Amino acid sequence: MSAQKSPTRPRPASDLQLHADSGNRFLPWALAVMVFLAALALAGALALDGSIDGWRRGVSAKLTVQIADRPNQPMAPRVAKAIATLETIPGVRSAIAMPQKAVEALLEPWLGAEALQAGLPLPGLIDVTLDEGSALSVNALAARLQAAVPGARVDDPKPWLERLVQLGRLLQSLGGGIVLLVGLAAAALVIFATRAGLAARRDTIELLHLMGAEDGYIARQFQRHVAAQAVRGGIAGTAAALLILVGIQLLAARVGTGMLPGLALAWWHWLALLVLPLAAAGLAILTARRTVLGALRAML
Repeated sequence: MSAQKSPTRPRPASDLQLHADSGNRFLPWALAVMVFLAALALAGALALDGSIDGWRRGVSAKLTVQIADRPNQPMAPRVAKAIATLETIPGVRSAIAMPQKAVEALLEPWLGAEALQAGLPLPGLIDVTLDEGSALSVNALAARLQAAVPGARVDDPKPWLERLVQLGRLLQSLGGGIVLLVGLAAAALVIFATRAGLAARRDTIELLHLMGAEDGYIARQFQRHVAAQAVRGGIAGTAAALLILVGIQLLAARVGTGMLPGLALAWWHWLALLVLPLAAAGLAILTARRTVLGALRAML
């Protein structure tokens, strides 16, 4: 009875000595830069999503009534009559006259302090809040208000809000496109590095094949090596991006929210950014495996 063949012992994971390549030290840095750019683009797209929702909540149910100044017609009674008219219209939740100081603060950046101090006639402004989901016609409201208070005009922010939302969505798409392009560039870089490693070790790989090594075994060595490089680069790039984002938020808080657009990120936005190193490693593993297996099939 013939003796059974002893099972083959697993080969060490360092058969190809991939860590010895001098060119490998550049791969983590290149991936770090790519992950950094992807993190900033992704953070911008996520922040825009929250800003767009805030714009819609804050402006969609708002109207502004402007009452032009007229000679020999005191402004206060006309504003009071406009408010009384608005309060009788179904769908209007509240109508509040803006103080004169607030009107001057709004117009000062456009007219200058000297024009305001010179006694320039200023319009009366009324802040109108509509009921949520109200089907009130702005044109009908404007016509009724104009009949009660000649010179009254209704400013509806919805048209320019829609254009602003469209711009925000376009910028979001641009951010998503940048993330996609960075991912493709990272995959191309991994393909180049993997093919270079394969070419440098062609003789060793052929020897391993003669010894019985399967393509999957060789591919796993490249996968582990590239994954380690991608994780290091991903962590470095994500950390740098997080520092930049935190710095921007601190600067925005010091300057004031009225001067800079909203840059607030929700908790799940930060979580999505923290997942980037793992996503980079997953992309690198998949790319390296497909590259190695394809190259090995071509070698046979």
